Amino acid sequence: MGRITILRDFIGIIKDKASQSKAALLSDPKTLSLHLALLRATTHDPFTPPDPRHLATLLASGHTSRATVSTAIEILMDRLQTTRDASVAIKCLITVHHIIKRGSFILQDQLSVYPFNGGRNYLKLSNFRDNTTLLTWELSYWVRWYALYLENLLQTSRVLGFFLSSASSSVDKNEEEEEKVSSLINSQLLKEINSLGNLIEQISRMPNSLHTNGNILVDEVLGMVGEDYLASANEVSIRVSEFRERLSCLSVFESVELGFALKRLEDCKERLSALGQMRNVLVETVWGSISEMKDQVGNNELYGGEGRLMVMESSKNKVSESSRYGSEF
Repeated sequence: MGRITILRDFIGIIKDKASQSKAALLSDPKTLSLHLALLRATTHDPFTPPDPRHLATLLASGHTSRATVSTAIEILMDRLQTTRDASVAIKCLITVHHIIKRGSFILQDQLSVYPFNGGRNYLKLSNFRDNTTLLTWELSYWVRWYALYLENLLQTSRVLGFFLSSASSSVDKNEEEEEKVSSLINSQLLKEINSLGNLIEQISRMPNSLHTNGNILVDEVLGMVGEDYLASANEVSIRVSEFRERLSCLSVFESVELGFALKRLEDCKERLSALGQMRNVLVETVWGSISEMKDQVGNNELYGGEGRLMVMESSKNKVSESSRYGSEF
C-alpha cells in the first residue's frame, strides 16, 4: 500500500506539471494566468488544500469582463468534470464553494447559470469513484456528498434570492432580511423554509469515514460547510419567528406543510448533534425554537381528527415534490 501511495503521488506531480505545460502552450494568452492559477489550486496532492494565492487570482477574475468570467467558470467546470482523481475533484469543489462565499456578483451569477443551456445536477459527480487507494476511495464519498451539497446550496440561494453565507449576506443585514421576510406571502415563506430544510438535511448526511479523519481537505470542507450551517440556521430562525406571528392566520394546508417542514428539520437535529464540529450554542437555540414552534402547531389541533390526518397524508407527497428543490436554474 505504501508503494502504491508513493507511486500515485509521483504520478500526480508529473500530471500537474504536464497540465501546466500544456496550458502554457495552448491557452489563450488573455486567460493563461487564470488557467494556471486553477491548475495550481487543484493539484493531485491529497494533503494540500488550494493555495489562497491561486484562489485569490481566480476570484479577482470576477472584477473583469463577463466574457473572462465565463471562461474562468468553464475552465473550472471542465477540470471538475473530466478528472478521475478525488483530490483534484474535491479541490475544484472547494473552489466552487469559495466563489459562492467570496466571489463577485458576476462570478456568482455565471456559476449559478452553468451549464448555459440549463439542466440539473450540473456538477455530474453522483457516480464519481477513485479506487486508487483506500484514502482516495473514501475521499470519493466526500466528493459525491459535497457536489450534491453545493447543488443544494446554489438551489437554496436561488430560492432565497441571495447567496447564503456569502460576504454580501452578512449577519449585519439581519434586520433587512427580517423586513423582507415579513413581506412574503405564506406560500413563498413555506418554499424558503423547505429549501433551507433541504440544505440542512444534506448537511446531516455528511460522510463519516475513518481514513479521512484529520485529512486537511476534509477539514477545509467541514469548516466551510460549518459556516453555511450557522447561516442557514439563522435564516431558519428568522422564518420560524415570522410563522409564529402568522400561526393563527394559516390555512389548514399551510399549517400541515409547515408541520412537515419543522418535523423534517427536527429529524436532522440528532444526526447533526453527533457531529462535534456542528455544535454551537446559537444553533441549539434555533433547534429549541423549531421544537417549540412544532409543538404550537400540534397544540393548535392541526393534527387532530381523521379529516385533517387525511389532508396531511394526501399532501405529504405534493409537499416533498414541489418544495424540495425549488425553482430550476
